[in-house]
Amino acid sequence: MKETILEKIIKDKKDWIKFRKNKQPFITFKNNINKETRDFYSSLKEKNPVFILECKKQSPSLGVIRNNFDLIQISKIYKKYASSISVLTDEKYFDGKFEFIPVVRKHTSQPILCKDFFIDPYQIYLARYYKADAILLMLSVLNDSQYETLSKIAKKLNMGVLTEINNIVELKRAIQLNADIVGINNRNLHDLSIDLNRTRKLSSLLPKNMTIISESGIKKYSQVRELSKFVNGFLIGSHLMSKENLDISIRSLIFGKNKVCGLTRSYDAEIIGKEGAVYGGLIFVKNSLRNINEKISKKIVINNLLRYVGVFQNEDINIIVNIAETLSLYAIQLHGKENLIYINTLRKILPKNIAIWKAFSINSKELPDLNWKNVNMYIFDSYCGGSNVSFDWSILKNHYFENVLLAGGINPDNCVKASELRFSGLDLNSGVEISPGIKDHKKIKSVFQKLRYY
Repeated sequence: MKETILEKIIKDKKDWIKFRKNKQPFITFKNNINKETRDFYSSLKEKNPVFILECKKQSPSLGVIRNNFDLIQISKIYKKYASSISVLTDEKYFDGKFEFIPVVRKHTSQPILCKDFFIDPYQIYLARYYKADAILLMLSVLNDSQYETLSKIAKKLNMGVLTEINNIVELKRAIQLNADIVGINNRNLHDLSIDLNRTRKLSSLLPKNMTIISESGIKKYSQVRELSKFVNGFLIGSHLMSKENLDISIRSLIFGKNKVCGLTRSYDAEIIGKEGAVYGGLIFVKNSLRNINEKISKKIVINNLLRYVGVFQNEDINIIVNIAETLSLYAIQLHGKENLIYINTLRKILPKNIAIWKAFSINSKELPDLNWKNVNMYIFDSYCGGSNVSFDWSILKNHYFENVLLAGGINPDNCVKASELRFSGLDLNSGVEISPGIKDHKKIKSVFQKLRYY
């Protein structure tokens, strides 16, 4: 019978342990191990959902995930969002190192989870020597006796344990072994396939007072939102590590791909980026109360926390292209009667790296066609944008809007309901303002806190 990838990893891990014991004998560092740890368990009992964000350079299923594996940069970004931080230390299959742990620890305040294939007490002592606060114990590779031995050592060292399960048999064992925190791995460890239904099925069989973490395959806010009904949090690595802009990718995952439109002040742009927005909207429509000129917009886009979207309405294409290039916009949002001919012409002239979005005013029971050529994203807005009025959301039931933002009168009172309608994100404007173009920072904070914790 062919050897599975997990069996191969464990076989090689035994060889690695022998090698490391010779290179770095336990006796050489045992007196330098201390028990002053950051509290892993408490970090995962905060407001739900919690996030364990992972530092992972490569994996057996994906190969090299992140070429520019700058641990200091990654740590500084993770520090803003993570409840705990996971560090891969397996060398052969994940290109990890135990030496990564103190680097991450130095630049963060969160507990550090050492993620490896633990089968020997030596590994736990090594993890603690390098200042890990918790370890992962996989029931797929440990029998009950091995698990109890390793978990007791971790407890003695004041370290937390994340107990990983993959099926119903392991679930029952985790309960019998009195695991504090259980991680449900959505990945099949033998063929590496992903099935998020594993979280849905297994979580319902675990005790209600148990902290449950969903691991592997989480890629978007809608998944986080839906699976949060079943678990307390998520361990996410590969998806984030594969993204060039790590900060924006985390915000997209934790809050959704949300936009705050009608920016007229650079300070507002800075605040909304820090609170969790991904996009900032700049309106170049003469009859809009939030219309801005190029001079003001240049001051706003200096803040690089956001991806900026220029909003236009039936504008001359050459003017759009000129502004888009001058400001290095992420996208152009068309909010008028622009047709396919107009959009195709714009696409030919506009730099390829600038996306085209199309907004639709919804004033009937009929939803618009979402298969326009050369359109990357859509916005569903009320009949009169920026009026703090919502359209009838009942027509949105039983739909899933993959590349659509929901706009129209979204505010702190209705943002949670809006986020449950399965859009890619929300488009906020008048509902988070003091007056047209002047954003209310308290309302913005309130909205993003509600989108983050639920």
